[in-house]
Amino acid sequence: MAGNISNESDGSKLDLIMSQCYENYILVDVGANMTNKKFVRDLDSVIQRAKDAGVQKIMVIGASIRSSKEALRLTRLYPGTLYSTAGIHPHDAKSWDNTNTLTELESIASNPECVAIGECGLDYSRDFSDPETQRLVFHKQIELACRLNKPLIIHERGAQSDVLEVLNHYRNRLPPVMIHSFVGMAEEAQLYLDHGFYIGITGYLCKDKSDSGVRQILESGNVPLDKILVESDAPFMYPNSRASKLPLYVKEGLTERSATFLQRYCTFQRNEPCSLPAIVEMVATFMRKTPEEVALATAFNALKLFGLNQ
Repeated sequence: MAGNISNESDGSKLDLIMSQCYENYILVDVGANMTNKKFVRDLDSVIQRAKDAGVQKIMVIGASIRSSKEALRLTRLYPGTLYSTAGIHPHDAKSWDNTNTLTELESIASNPECVAIGECGLDYSRDFSDPETQRLVFHKQIELACRLNKPLIIHERGAQSDVLEVLNHYRNRLPPVMIHSFVGMAEEAQLYLDHGFYIGITGYLCKDKSDSGVRQILESGNVPLDKILVESDAPFMYPNSRASKLPLYVKEGLTERSATFLQRYCTFQRNEPCSLPAIVEMVATFMRKTPEEVALATAFNALKLFGLNQ
């Protein structure tokens, strides 16, 4: 069952991570859009580069019926490496068909390789789907996650109060929740943490120009390591380590190995999961921890939360 692995399995996987992490980080990418057309021609190479960089498992995000089906298909091509999710992005909420969509989504999500529901949620920053439709579709997917007892991956932009209000309806039976690719303010992160949710950190660290945003919540020490997950959000959220707003001490915290993967294989046009070591090193520098410690904690969090034990 997603979200639960036995204590014995927990211990064995933790030992494996600890025994290997000093040779190469052992990482889990909990959010990559591998069904994107930018990966059609060389997916084998992209996945091999990820493994070479220490990314052992990748969760392929479903954001529509089509991409959720494709994500599931990819898990069969790369068993034990790729896992999938199934969801309808709030931008696509208007495509929800009360006759077929829920049935199709549940059929996809019921497979063991599908480890979470989402990404789903609310996005008020654009008007691709009206807010009322977004909320109705969000409710449907939360109910599905509760029924299947699979974690929720939530996309939220400019809609935190409504997201929390909707989730509050299910507080007594809500499965674990991850806020995908968090880009909000520190006080918003704290609200999510107060509810026991996990925060997904991406290369947005390099784009965040606010002293009270993602960087601040890491530097403050208020975010416990057991609530952080790392994700490439490939092909998006390129972690531009040369960004002028990125502090010099963070740039200097990048190892030659992680910088090589980042600069050789990743661009603004196409980020890859092999950028994850650089993201982990940036997170570690902001948090004043070692990269090994952050890699170990985030990988273990992912294994435990999503049941990535196959």
